[in-house]
Amino acid sequence: QERLVESGGGLAQAGGSLRLSCATSGFIFSNHGMGWFRRAPGKEREFVASISRSGVSTEYTDSVRGRFTISRDDAIATVYLQMNSLQPEDTAVYYCAAVLRWGVAVRESSEYKYWGQGTQVTVSS
Repeated sequence: QERLVESGGGLAQAGGSLRLSCATSGFIFSNHGMGWFRRAPGKEREFVASISRSGVSTEYTDSVRGRFTISRDDAIATVYLQMNSLQPEDTAVYYCAAVLRWGVAVRESSEYKYWGQGTQVTVSS
């Protein structure tokens, strides 16, 4: 059974950093692109970042580009999201997801097949 378990969320002050991890099992991690999405209170889920199965290609939403970095470690089937210079607008539940695609980093949530349960990130001003 496919499992994606996020961790690393919590409370941070504006300007601070957090590192999210998503440990996966039950599917061939190296065959899948990975993504991070978030849902803020009262808002729809939005794309944050993605990485191709090779790790060569990455994509970011404009609001996090230059502050967040997505990476992957195929040896332990884990994807990360390093979040720096956090802002109150980054407060949300963050979800990781897996997509069976070759070549490019995928932004569209509907293409993702497997999802984690989410981890809360709260940034205070």
